[in-house]
Amino acid sequence: MTTPNEHLADLSVAELARRTGEREVSAVDLVEACLARIAERDPALNAFSVVLADEARAEAAARDRAIAEGQTPGPLHGVPVAIKEEIDVAGCVTTFGGRANSTPAAVDGEVVRRLRDAGAVVIGKTRMPEFGQWPFTESVDGGYTRNPWKIGHTPGGSSGGTAVAVAAGMVPVGIGGDGGGSIRIPSACCGLFGLKPQRGRVTTAPMEHLWWSLGTVGPLTRSVLDSAIVYDAIRGNTATDLFRATDPATTFTEAARSEPGRLRIGWSTKSPIKGMRPDRTHVEAVTRTAQLLSDLGHEVVEADPRYPDATLAFVPQFFAGVRAEADAVEHYERLEKRTRETYRLGSWVRPGVVQWALRTGEKVSAKANRVFAEVDVLLTPSIAHRPRTVGALDKGGTVRAALAAQPMIAYAALWNIAGNPAASVPAGVAADGLPLAVQLVGRQHDETTLLSLSAQLEAARPWTMPVLG
Repeated sequence: MTTPNEHLADLSVAELARRTGEREVSAVDLVEACLARIAERDPALNAFSVVLADEARAEAAARDRAIAEGQTPGPLHGVPVAIKEEIDVAGCVTTFGGRANSTPAAVDGEVVRRLRDAGAVVIGKTRMPEFGQWPFTESVDGGYTRNPWKIGHTPGGSSGGTAVAVAAGMVPVGIGGDGGGSIRIPSACCGLFGLKPQRGRVTTAPMEHLWWSLGTVGPLTRSVLDSAIVYDAIRGNTATDLFRATDPATTFTEAARSEPGRLRIGWSTKSPIKGMRPDRTHVEAVTRTAQLLSDLGHEVVEADPRYPDATLAFVPQFFAGVRAEADAVEHYERLEKRTRETYRLGSWVRPGVVQWALRTGEKVSAKANRVFAEVDVLLTPSIAHRPRTVGALDKGGTVRAALAAQPMIAYAALWNIAGNPAASVPAGVAADGLPLAVQLVGRQHDETTLLSLSAQLEAARPWTMPVLG
Protein backbone atom coordinates (compact mmCIF):
# COMPACT_ATOMS: atom_id res chain seq x y z
CA MET A 1 0.00 0.00 0.00
CA THR A 2 1.16 3.54 -0.70
CA THR A 3 0.51 6.51 1.55
CA PRO A 4 -1.27 9.62 0.18
CA ASN A 5 2.04 11.49 -0.34
CA GLU A 6 3.97 8.50 -1.68
CA HIS A 7 4.64 7.59 -5.29
CA LEU A 8 5.87 4.10 -6.06
CA ALA A 9 8.42 5.38 -8.57
CA ASP A 10 10.15 7.34 -5.80
CA LEU A 11 10.76 4.32 -3.59
CA SER A 12 14.06 2.47 -3.34
CA VAL A 13 14.92 -0.78 -5.06
CA ALA A 14 15.11 -2.46 -1.65
CA GLU A 15 11.67 -1.23 -0.59
CA LEU A 16 10.01 -2.03 -3.90
CA ALA A 17 11.40 -5.58 -3.95
CA ARG A 18 10.20 -6.07 -0.37
CA ARG A 19 6.69 -4.89 -1.22
CA THR A 20 6.34 -7.01 -4.33
CA GLY A 21 7.87 -10.02 -2.58
CA GLU A 22 5.33 -9.69 0.24
CA ARG A 23 2.54 -8.99 -2.28
CA GLU A 24 1.77 -5.56 -0.85
CA VAL A 25 1.93 -4.20 -4.39
CA SER A 26 2.11 -5.91 -7.75
CA ALA A 27 4.81 -5.73 -10.38
CA VAL A 28 2.16 -4.33 -12.72
CA ASP A 29 1.54 -1.51 -10.23
CA LEU A 30 5.25 -0.62 -10.27
CA VAL A 31 5.45 -0.63 -14.04
CA GLU A 32 2.35 1.52 -14.40
CA ALA A 33 3.73 4.01 -11.87
CA CYS A 34 7.00 4.28 -13.78
CA LEU A 35 5.30 4.52 -17.18
CA ALA A 36 3.15 7.36 -15.84
CA ARG A 37 6.23 9.18 -14.62
CA ILE A 38 8.00 8.67 -17.95
CA ALA A 39 4.99 10.07 -19.82
CA GLU A 40 4.88 13.04 -17.46
CA ARG A 41 8.55 13.93 -17.19
CA ASP A 42 10.55 12.53 -20.07
CA PRO A 43 9.30 14.89 -22.78
CA ALA A 44 11.18 17.74 -21.09
CA LEU A 45 14.25 15.68 -20.16
CA ASN A 46 14.79 13.21 -23.03
CA ALA A 47 16.24 10.35 -20.99
CA PHE A 48 14.67 7.48 -22.94
CA SER A 49 15.30 6.46 -26.52
CA VAL A 50 12.81 3.58 -26.33
CA VAL A 51 10.01 2.94 -23.85
CA LEU A 52 8.95 -0.71 -23.83
CA ALA A 53 5.50 -0.12 -22.37
CA ASP A 54 3.67 -3.17 -23.73
CA GLU A 55 6.62 -5.49 -23.16
CA ALA A 56 7.11 -4.23 -19.60
CA ARG A 57 3.42 -4.68 -18.77
CA ALA A 58 3.53 -8.25 -20.06
CA GLU A 59 6.73 -9.02 -18.19
CA ALA A 60 5.33 -7.55 -14.97
CA ALA A 61 2.15 -9.59 -15.32
CA ALA A 62 4.27 -12.71 -15.69
CA ARG A 63 6.15 -11.79 -12.50
CA ASP A 64 2.83 -11.44 -10.65
CA ARG A 65 1.59 -14.80 -11.92
CA ALA A 66 4.80 -16.50 -10.87
CA ILE A 67 4.60 -15.26 -7.30
CA ALA A 68 0.89 -16.12 -7.13
CA GLU A 69 1.83 -19.66 -8.11
CA GLY A 70 4.30 -19.89 -5.24
CA GLN A 71 7.57 -19.03 -6.93
CA THR A 72 10.15 -17.54 -4.57
CA PRO A 73 10.63 -13.87 -5.51
CA GLY A 74 14.05 -12.77 -6.69
CA PRO A 75 15.99 -9.87 -5.12
CA LEU A 76 14.69 -7.49 -7.81
CA HIS A 77 11.18 -8.93 -8.12
CA GLY A 78 9.05 -6.57 -10.19
CA VAL A 79 11.54 -3.69 -10.05
CA PRO A 80 11.49 -1.62 -13.27
CA VAL A 81 14.94 -0.98 -14.72
CA ALA A 82 16.24 1.15 -17.60
CA ILE A 83 19.12 -0.04 -19.81
CA LYS A 84 21.73 2.12 -21.56
CA GLU A 85 21.53 1.99 -25.37
CA GLU A 86 24.85 0.16 -25.77
CA ILE A 87 23.63 -2.99 -23.97
CA ASP A 88 21.66 -5.61 -25.88
CA VAL A 89 17.96 -5.98 -25.06
CA ALA A 90 16.16 -8.61 -27.09
CA GLY A 91 13.87 -7.04 -29.67
CA CYS A 92 15.55 -3.63 -29.52
CA VAL A 93 18.15 -2.21 -31.87
CA THR A 94 21.44 -1.70 -30.01
CA THR A 95 22.02 1.81 -31.30
CA PHE A 96 25.12 2.88 -29.34
CA GLY A 97 23.51 6.32 -29.37
CA GLY A 98 23.31 6.67 -33.14
CA ARG A 99 21.60 5.45 -36.30
CA ALA A 100 24.15 3.03 -37.72
CA ASN A 101 22.38 -0.18 -36.66
CA SER A 102 18.92 -1.25 -37.77
CA THR A 103 18.47 -4.92 -36.79
CA PRO A 104 17.05 -5.68 -33.33
CA ALA A 105 19.13 -7.80 -30.97
CA ALA A 106 18.04 -11.43 -30.98
CA VAL A 107 18.83 -12.05 -27.30
CA ASP A 108 19.53 -10.09 -24.15
CA GLY A 109 23.05 -9.22 -23.15
CA GLU A 110 24.21 -11.25 -20.15
CA VAL A 111 23.68 -8.41 -17.65
CA VAL A 112 20.09 -7.94 -18.85
CA ARG A 113 19.51 -11.68 -18.63
CA ARG A 114 20.73 -11.66 -15.03
CA LEU A 115 18.51 -8.73 -14.16
CA ARG A 116 15.48 -10.56 -15.51
CA ASP A 117 16.49 -13.73 -13.66
CA ALA A 118 16.55 -11.65 -10.45
CA GLY A 119 12.98 -10.53 -11.18
CA ALA A 120 13.57 -7.09 -12.72
CA VAL A 121 11.36 -5.71 -15.50
CA VAL A 122 13.04 -3.91 -18.40
CA ILE A 123 11.06 -0.74 -19.07
CA GLY A 124 13.16 0.98 -21.72
CA LYS A 125 16.52 2.04 -23.09
CA THR A 126 18.31 5.28 -22.27
CA ARG A 127 20.20 7.81 -24.32
CA MET A 128 23.95 8.22 -24.68
CA PRO A 129 26.38 10.05 -26.99
CA GLU A 130 27.40 7.93 -29.95
CA PHE A 131 29.60 5.05 -28.74
CA GLY A 132 29.82 6.74 -25.34
CA GLN A 133 32.72 8.86 -26.54
CA TRP A 134 31.89 12.00 -24.57
CA PRO A 135 30.79 12.99 -21.05
CA PHE A 136 27.78 14.85 -22.49
CA THR A 137 24.58 13.08 -23.46
CA GLU A 138 24.05 14.75 -26.81
CA SER A 139 23.76 13.22 -30.26
CA VAL A 140 22.52 13.97 -33.75
CA ASP A 141 19.93 11.21 -33.46
CA GLY A 142 18.83 11.85 -29.87
CA GLY A 143 19.32 15.57 -29.32
CA TYR A 144 20.04 16.89 -25.83
CA THR A 145 19.34 14.94 -22.66
CA ARG A 146 18.77 17.44 -19.87
CA ASN A 147 19.60 17.60 -16.19
CA PRO A 148 16.46 17.32 -14.01
CA TRP A 149 17.95 19.73 -11.45
CA LYS A 150 18.29 22.48 -14.13
CA ILE A 151 17.10 21.53 -17.60
CA GLY A 152 19.42 23.96 -19.34
CA HIS A 153 22.43 21.99 -18.07
CA THR A 154 24.02 18.70 -19.01
CA PRO A 155 23.45 15.57 -16.93
CA GLY A 156 26.94 14.47 -17.93
CA GLY A 157 27.60 11.25 -19.78
CA SER A 158 27.97 8.94 -21.28
CA SER A 159 25.33 7.23 -19.11
CA GLY A 160 23.38 10.49 -18.96
CA GLY A 161 20.04 9.08 -20.04
CA THR A 162 20.23 6.46 -17.29
CA ALA A 163 21.16 9.10 -14.70
CA VAL A 164 18.26 11.35 -15.65
CA ALA A 165 15.76 8.50 -15.65
CA VAL A 166 16.76 7.60 -12.08
CA ALA A 167 17.23 11.12 -10.68
CA ALA A 168 13.92 12.30 -12.11
CA GLY A 169 12.01 9.46 -10.48
CA MET A 170 11.10 7.70 -13.71
CA VAL A 171 12.74 4.41 -12.64
CA PRO A 172 14.31 3.32 -9.35
CA VAL A 173 17.48 2.05 -11.05
CA GLY A 174 19.20 2.13 -14.42
CA ILE A 175 22.20 0.37 -15.92
CA GLY A 176 25.08 2.35 -17.36
CA GLY A 177 28.66 1.81 -18.42
CA ASP A 178 31.92 3.47 -17.40
CA GLY A 179 34.93 3.65 -19.74
CA GLY A 180 36.36 6.94 -18.50
CA GLY A 181 33.91 8.10 -15.85
CA SER A 182 30.62 7.41 -17.58
CA ILE A 183 28.85 6.10 -14.45
CA ARG A 184 30.50 8.50 -12.00
CA ILE A 185 30.24 11.70 -14.07
CA PRO A 186 26.45 11.63 -14.65
CA SER A 187 25.96 10.46 -11.06
CA ALA A 188 27.90 13.54 -9.91
CA CYS A 189 25.90 15.84 -12.19
CA CYS A 190 22.53 14.38 -11.15
CA GLY A 191 23.01 13.71 -7.42
CA LEU A 192 23.13 9.91 -7.60
CA PHE A 193 25.35 7.19 -6.19
CA GLY A 194 27.44 5.67 -8.96
CA LEU A 195 30.04 2.98 -8.33
CA LYS A 196 32.41 1.99 -11.10
CA PRO A 197 33.24 -1.57 -10.17
CA GLN A 198 36.59 -3.25 -10.26
CA ARG A 199 37.56 -4.15 -13.81
CA GLY A 200 36.22 -7.64 -14.47
CA ARG A 201 33.65 -7.55 -11.65
CA VAL A 202 30.66 -7.60 -14.02
CA THR A 203 30.56 -9.66 -17.19
CA THR A 204 30.73 -7.85 -20.51
CA ALA A 205 29.22 -10.79 -22.45
CA PRO A 206 28.54 -11.15 -25.28
CA MET A 207 31.56 -8.87 -25.71
CA GLU A 208 34.93 -10.11 -24.44
CA HIS A 209 35.68 -6.61 -23.19
CA LEU A 210 34.48 -2.99 -23.42
CA TRP A 211 37.17 -0.79 -24.92
CA TRP A 212 39.77 -3.31 -23.72
CA SER A 213 40.78 -2.46 -20.12
CA LEU A 214 38.66 0.70 -19.83
CA GLY A 215 35.00 -0.32 -19.76
CA THR A 216 32.79 -1.63 -16.96
CA VAL A 217 29.03 -2.02 -16.47
CA GLY A 218 26.97 -1.12 -13.42
CA PRO A 219 23.92 0.58 -11.90
CA LEU A 220 23.17 4.22 -11.11
CA THR A 221 20.94 4.50 -8.05
CA ARG A 222 19.45 6.81 -5.45
CA SER A 223 21.04 4.93 -2.53
CA VAL A 224 24.12 2.87 -1.73
CA LEU A 225 22.08 -0.16 -0.69
CA ASP A 226 20.22 -0.16 -4.00
CA SER A 227 23.51 -0.20 -5.89
CA ALA A 228 24.76 -3.10 -3.79
CA ILE A 229 21.60 -5.15 -4.32
CA VAL A 230 21.76 -4.71 -8.09
CA TYR A 231 25.47 -5.51 -8.20
CA ASP A 232 24.88 -8.74 -6.32
CA ALA A 233 22.37 -9.70 -9.02
CA ILE A 234 24.66 -8.97 -11.99
CA ARG A 235 28.27 -9.46 -10.87
CA GLY A 236 30.33 -12.48 -11.91
CA ASN A 237 31.89 -13.68 -15.13
CA THR A 238 31.32 -15.93 -18.12
CA ALA A 239 33.88 -18.00 -19.98
CA THR A 240 34.36 -15.30 -22.62
CA ASP A 241 35.29 -12.38 -20.33
CA LEU A 242 38.81 -11.05 -20.87
CA PHE A 243 39.08 -9.64 -17.33
CA ARG A 244 38.06 -11.15 -13.98
CA ALA A 245 37.90 -9.71 -10.48
CA THR A 246 38.71 -11.45 -7.21
CA ASP A 247 35.60 -12.61 -5.35
CA PRO A 248 34.62 -10.34 -2.43
CA ALA A 249 34.75 -11.57 1.16
CA THR A 250 31.07 -10.67 1.64
CA THR A 251 28.16 -9.84 -0.61
CA PHE A 252 27.88 -6.22 -1.67
CA THR A 253 24.54 -6.03 0.11
CA GLU A 254 26.11 -7.12 3.39
CA ALA A 255 28.85 -4.54 2.91
CA ALA A 256 26.34 -1.73 2.35
CA ARG A 257 24.59 -2.71 5.59
CA SER A 258 27.83 -2.92 7.62
CA GLU A 259 29.97 -0.33 9.39
CA PRO A 260 33.30 0.20 7.63
CA GLY A 261 35.42 0.23 10.79
CA ARG A 262 38.07 2.86 11.34
CA LEU A 263 39.82 3.65 8.06
CA ARG A 264 42.78 5.76 7.05
CA ILE A 265 41.45 8.07 4.36
CA GLY A 266 43.61 10.32 2.24
CA TRP A 267 42.13 13.36 0.54
CA SER A 268 43.49 15.35 -2.37
CA THR A 269 42.10 17.90 -4.78
CA LYS A 270 45.13 17.65 -7.07
CA SER A 271 44.06 16.70 -10.59
CA PRO A 272 45.55 13.72 -12.42
CA ILE A 273 45.50 15.95 -15.52
CA LYS A 274 48.24 18.53 -15.19
CA GLY A 275 47.06 22.13 -15.26
CA MET A 276 43.42 21.27 -14.50
CA ARG A 277 42.12 23.37 -11.61
CA PRO A 278 39.01 22.14 -9.78
CA ASP A 279 36.11 24.48 -9.14
CA ARG A 280 36.23 26.07 -5.69
CA THR A 281 32.93 24.46 -4.71
CA HIS A 282 34.38 21.03 -5.48
CA VAL A 283 37.42 21.71 -3.32
CA GLU A 284 35.09 22.76 -0.50
CA ALA A 285 32.98 19.60 -0.97
CA VAL A 286 36.11 17.48 -0.54
CA THR A 287 37.32 19.32 2.56
CA ARG A 288 33.85 19.25 4.16
CA THR A 289 33.61 15.52 3.46
CA ALA A 290 37.07 15.00 4.90
CA GLN A 291 35.97 16.75 8.09
CA LEU A 292 32.79 14.68 8.25
CA LEU A 293 34.78 11.48 7.86
CA SER A 294 37.07 12.61 10.67
CA ASP A 295 34.04 13.32 12.85
CA LEU A 296 32.84 9.78 12.09
CA GLY A 297 36.02 8.42 13.62
CA HIS A 298 38.28 7.85 10.65
CA GLU A 299 41.89 8.91 10.41
CA VAL A 300 41.85 11.52 7.65
CA VAL A 301 45.02 12.97 6.15
CA GLU A 302 45.90 15.10 3.16
CA ALA A 303 47.63 12.87 0.62
CA ASP A 304 49.81 13.35 -2.42
CA PRO A 305 48.71 10.63 -4.85
CA ARG A 306 51.69 11.26 -7.16
CA TYR A 307 49.47 10.53 -10.12
CA PRO A 308 51.09 8.95 -13.17
CA ASP A 309 50.27 10.25 -16.65
CA ALA A 310 47.68 7.88 -18.11
CA THR A 311 47.51 9.48 -21.57
CA LEU A 312 49.56 6.88 -23.45
CA ALA A 313 47.50 4.06 -21.99
CA PHE A 314 44.08 5.72 -22.32
CA VAL A 315 44.14 7.35 -25.77
CA PRO A 316 44.98 4.24 -27.86
CA GLN A 317 42.29 2.22 -26.11
CA PHE A 318 39.75 5.02 -26.62
CA PHE A 319 40.45 5.13 -30.35
CA ALA A 320 40.58 1.33 -30.63
CA GLY A 321 37.27 1.02 -28.80
CA VAL A 322 35.51 3.48 -31.10
CA ARG A 323 37.00 1.88 -34.21
CA ALA A 324 36.00 -1.64 -33.13
CA GLU A 325 32.41 -0.58 -32.47
CA ALA A 326 32.28 1.38 -35.72
CA ASP A 327 33.57 -1.62 -37.67
CA ALA A 328 30.74 -3.72 -36.23
CA VAL A 329 27.78 -1.48 -37.15
CA GLU A 330 25.53 -2.23 -40.09
CA HIS A 331 25.61 1.22 -41.72
CA TYR A 332 28.94 2.98 -41.25
CA GLU A 333 27.79 5.87 -43.42
CA ARG A 334 25.08 6.74 -40.89
CA LEU A 335 27.59 7.42 -38.11
CA GLU A 336 27.88 11.03 -36.97
CA LYS A 337 30.44 13.12 -38.80
CA ARG A 338 32.46 13.55 -35.60
CA THR A 339 32.49 9.80 -35.00
CA ARG A 340 33.78 9.16 -38.51
CA GLU A 341 36.49 11.76 -37.81
CA THR A 342 37.41 9.93 -34.59
CA TYR A 343 37.62 6.72 -36.60
CA ARG A 344 40.04 8.28 -39.07
CA LEU A 345 42.14 9.92 -36.36
CA GLY A 346 42.56 6.54 -34.71
CA SER A 347 43.82 4.72 -37.80
CA TRP A 348 47.30 4.46 -36.26
CA VAL A 349 46.01 2.28 -33.43
CA ARG A 350 46.87 -1.15 -34.84
CA PRO A 351 46.58 -4.35 -32.75
CA GLY A 352 50.20 -4.06 -31.67
CA VAL A 353 49.57 -0.54 -30.40
CA VAL A 354 46.61 -1.75 -28.35
CA GLN A 355 48.74 -4.44 -26.73
CA TRP A 356 51.43 -1.87 -25.98
CA ALA A 357 48.79 0.41 -24.43
CA LEU A 358 47.57 -2.45 -22.24
CA ARG A 359 51.10 -3.09 -21.00
CA THR A 360 51.54 0.63 -20.40
CA GLY A 361 48.28 0.63 -18.48
CA GLU A 362 49.61 -2.06 -16.14
CA LYS A 363 52.56 0.19 -15.33
CA VAL A 364 50.25 3.17 -14.80
CA SER A 365 48.10 1.06 -12.51
CA ALA A 366 51.08 0.06 -10.38
CA LYS A 367 52.08 3.70 -9.96
CA ALA A 368 48.52 4.88 -9.26
CA ASN A 369 48.09 2.22 -6.60
CA ARG A 370 51.14 3.35 -4.62
CA VAL A 371 48.87 5.66 -2.65
CA PHE A 372 47.12 2.64 -1.12
CA ALA A 373 50.28 1.66 0.71
CA GLU A 374 49.52 4.72 2.84
CA VAL A 375 45.71 4.94 2.91
CA ASP A 376 42.70 2.64 2.67
CA VAL A 377 40.57 5.00 0.58
CA LEU A 378 41.35 8.08 -1.53
CA LEU A 379 38.91 11.04 -1.46
CA THR A 380 38.90 13.44 -4.45
CA PRO A 381 36.48 15.58 -6.47
CA SER A 382 34.31 13.59 -8.89
CA ILE A 383 34.58 16.19 -11.67
CA ALA A 384 36.71 19.32 -12.01
CA HIS A 385 34.23 21.94 -13.25
CA ARG A 386 30.53 22.52 -12.65
CA PRO A 387 28.07 20.85 -15.08
CA ARG A 388 27.97 23.08 -18.14
CA THR A 389 24.99 24.12 -20.23
CA VAL A 390 23.80 21.78 -22.95
CA GLY A 391 25.32 22.14 -26.38
CA ALA A 392 28.86 21.06 -25.59
CA LEU A 393 29.03 19.06 -28.83
CA ASP A 394 27.29 21.54 -31.11
CA LYS A 395 30.41 22.87 -32.79
CA GLY A 396 33.71 21.41 -33.86
CA GLY A 397 35.03 17.91 -34.29
CA THR A 398 36.82 15.32 -32.24
CA VAL A 399 39.60 17.54 -30.92
CA ARG A 400 37.23 20.24 -29.69
CA ALA A 401 34.96 17.63 -28.06
CA ALA A 402 37.96 16.03 -26.36
CA LEU A 403 39.05 19.38 -24.93
CA ALA A 404 35.53 20.04 -23.62
CA ALA A 405 35.58 16.59 -22.02
CA GLN A 406 38.79 17.09 -20.02
CA PRO A 407 37.27 18.78 -16.94
CA MET A 408 34.64 16.05 -16.69
CA ILE A 409 36.99 13.07 -16.89
CA ALA A 410 39.92 14.64 -15.04
CA TYR A 411 39.53 12.71 -11.78
CA ALA A 412 37.76 9.65 -13.19
CA ALA A 413 39.60 8.26 -16.22
CA LEU A 414 42.82 7.27 -14.42
CA TRP A 415 40.91 4.66 -12.40
CA ASN A 416 39.60 3.05 -15.59
CA ILE A 417 43.21 2.51 -16.63
CA ALA A 418 44.18 1.34 -13.14
CA GLY A 419 41.08 -0.86 -12.83
CA ASN A 420 40.27 0.16 -9.24
CA PRO A 421 36.71 0.54 -7.98
CA ALA A 422 35.67 4.18 -7.58
CA ALA A 423 32.39 5.78 -6.55
CA SER A 424 30.78 9.18 -6.95
CA VAL A 425 28.96 10.04 -3.72
CA PRO A 426 26.52 12.98 -3.38
CA ALA A 427 27.83 15.85 -1.24
CA GLY A 428 25.00 18.36 -1.18
CA VAL A 429 23.80 21.03 -3.59
CA ALA A 430 25.79 24.08 -4.70
CA ALA A 431 24.55 27.66 -4.89
CA ASP A 432 23.94 27.19 -8.62
CA GLY A 433 21.19 24.66 -7.82
CA LEU A 434 23.11 21.66 -9.17
CA PRO A 435 24.42 18.74 -7.11
CA LEU A 436 27.87 18.41 -5.57
CA ALA A 437 29.73 15.12 -5.35
CA VAL A 438 33.00 13.60 -4.22
CA GLN A 439 34.82 10.53 -5.46
CA LEU A 440 35.94 7.67 -3.24
CA VAL A 441 38.58 5.37 -4.75
CA GLY A 442 39.37 2.01 -3.19
CA ARG A 443 42.06 -0.58 -3.39
CA GLN A 444 41.82 -3.02 -6.27
CA HIS A 445 39.00 -5.57 -5.87
CA ASP A 446 37.72 -3.75 -2.75
CA GLU A 447 34.26 -2.44 -3.61
CA THR A 448 33.01 -3.63 -0.22
CA THR A 449 34.97 -0.99 1.69
CA LEU A 450 33.67 1.71 -0.63
CA LEU A 451 30.09 0.52 -0.18
CA SER A 452 30.35 0.46 3.63
CA LEU A 453 31.99 3.89 3.74
CA SER A 454 29.56 5.42 1.23
CA ALA A 455 26.60 4.06 3.20
CA GLN A 456 28.04 5.62 6.35
CA LEU A 457 28.31 8.98 4.56
CA GLU A 458 24.77 8.63 3.23
CA ALA A 459 23.44 8.04 6.75
CA ALA A 460 25.39 10.98 8.18
CA ARG A 461 24.59 13.36 5.32
CA PRO A 462 21.42 12.16 3.56
CA TRP A 463 20.97 13.30 0.01
CA THR A 464 17.88 14.39 -1.85
CA MET A 465 16.55 14.26 -5.39
CA PRO A 466 15.38 17.24 -7.47
CA VAL A 467 11.89 18.58 -6.81
CA LEU A 468 9.88 18.15 -9.97
CA GLY A 469 6.27 18.85 -10.76
